[in-house]
Amino acid sequence: MRHSIAGRATVVGTTLRAIASLFATATVGGKLREVGIFNTTAVALAVSLVRFTNATGVGAGLTEVDYDPANPAQLTGFAGHTADGAVGSPFRQGSIGAAIGAGIIWTFGDSGILIPVGTANGIGIIIPTGTGQILDYYYDWDD
Repeated sequence: MRHSIAGRATVVGTTLRAIASLFATATVGGKLREVGIFNTTAVALAVSLVRFTNATGVGAGLTEVDYDPANPAQLTGFAGHTADGAVGSPFRQGSIGAAIGAGIIWTFGDSGILIPVGTANGIGIIIPTGTGQILDYYYDWDD
């Protein structure tokens, strides 16, 4: 079933700290289907979607929204990370223009990006240049 998290970053991301992330649980994994990231300032920046291999310093839990309320989400969304995580290679990277509302939407086709079972397995949005700002975001996934 399809689920979503959305919000405004609670931290300014860095090369190792996500503005928001999505992690599997000990018993359920998922497939990431789409990610949207939007500027809230008039300053350009780069963003990247990466795999995390630990859940170190994840922020506050986010409220997952179920497309079908009869099938609640199993994966867990987190607000801004409070400590550096183990960041893997980027799935996507792009620049967001210097305008409020400028953004990127990444989609992942029929197969999606697998988030394997296990609480250390996640996907997050980082700032590859280390110079970020507050952003709006959303993640859509199936589990």
